[in-house]
Amino acid sequence: MKKLVSLLLTGAMVFSLVACGNNAATEEPSAGENVAEGTEESTAIPADFKVGAIMLGDENEGYTFAHIDGIKKACEALGVPEDQVVWKYNISEDASCYDAAMDLVDAGCNVIFSNSYGHQTYMQQAAAEVPDVTFVAMTGDTATVSGLPNLCNAFTNVYESRYVSGVVAGMKIAEMDAKGEIPAVSIDADGNVKIGYVGAYPYAEVVSGYTAFYLGVKSVYENVVMEVSYTNSWFDITAEGEAAKALMSDGCLIIGQHADSTGAPAAVQAAHEAGTVAYSVGYNVDMLSVAPDVALTSATNNWSVYYEYAIATAAKGEAIPQNWAKGYAEDAVKITELGSACAEGTAEKVAEVEAALKDGSLHVFDTSKFTVGGATLDEYVIDLTGDFDTDDEEDQNAIWDGYFHESEFRSAPSFDIRVDGITELN
Repeated sequence: MKKLVSLLLTGAMVFSLVACGNNAATEEPSAGENVAEGTEESTAIPADFKVGAIMLGDENEGYTFAHIDGIKKACEALGVPEDQVVWKYNISEDASCYDAAMDLVDAGCNVIFSNSYGHQTYMQQAAAEVPDVTFVAMTGDTATVSGLPNLCNAFTNVYESRYVSGVVAGMKIAEMDAKGEIPAVSIDADGNVKIGYVGAYPYAEVVSGYTAFYLGVKSVYENVVMEVSYTNSWFDITAEGEAAKALMSDGCLIIGQHADSTGAPAAVQAAHEAGTVAYSVGYNVDMLSVAPDVALTSATNNWSVYYEYAIATAAKGEAIPQNWAKGYAEDAVKITELGSACAEGTAEKVAEVEAALKDGSLHVFDTSKFTVGGATLDEYVIDLTGDFDTDDEEDQNAIWDGYFHESEFRSAPSFDIRVDGITELN
């Protein structure tokens, strides 16, 4: 990724114009069809139309629960009967995903969704074998380069809600500082407040998210540094809890997360009850039930926005865009309820920041707000080939107009820059 590619905005639009193939268009509703009302254009749901869902976990795992909830809300809004949705739960990121996909094909599913990055290879394999079914690998990044018109990727601009959750944390730190309540152990030798983050893997998705969170904190409270501890698992209650404990032992005042269990918030709550001063910012779901005294908020996705759009599009026989990524402007991301531990004025600050994200006046990865090796970046070439070929002509510079354009070339996050002030521990 060393060569310079010209910065044309139209280049960023190319992927959004590529679309997945689908089944033949549905005309006027006929007997046995369901019609969804309340949309700009009614969507006829054929009686033989089926949705397939391959889930990494089940309703007991926060990330998967959010997807399940999104699909159910979308189907309810569109009038898709429950018996026209076929579920596959607890599907690992291995060949069992391919088997599940082919089972769903045999069940007559017209569009099949998987919800984890590791499913993508197997969804692509199935898509190559069954060209008349649309396969959507959520959070994936190879649809465009696969050469398969029936393979799609989708994600949200969750980095926006992570930024907002960081603002919530920054407000808490600023309030504690003003009151002289920050413990000495939470301040480093340079006078910076230490915060921590429990991450799943060192992927761009996680790096993008934790950087957005960090920048959100810094937008309110400048003197802060962050430590990141990886669990190498999307869902491991024990590992996430232990990582949170280690970060708190090092003095981290706020514990954020990009991991799917309640392990980290529960550990922060237990530490609070034992006398440690620390607060939690979660992911996917409201963590107040497990951390009522310390949970500030959680960054989350409103998956129903995408699922309603994609299912309606497929039901009409139209092509689903091969890459889709939306944020606050489309109500696709949000933060959960503010906890009682939040600083005074947090709700008002959140409303201000969310409005700026919606109208485009605030860009999360504004290059004037971070440095790399002490320098400000004016270009950063990202690999869009899906195979990490650094000489491929599809590589693109993602920085122009003063900010990194996340998820504009493809839906999956590409921001994998390690910025100053953040240390990866493992």
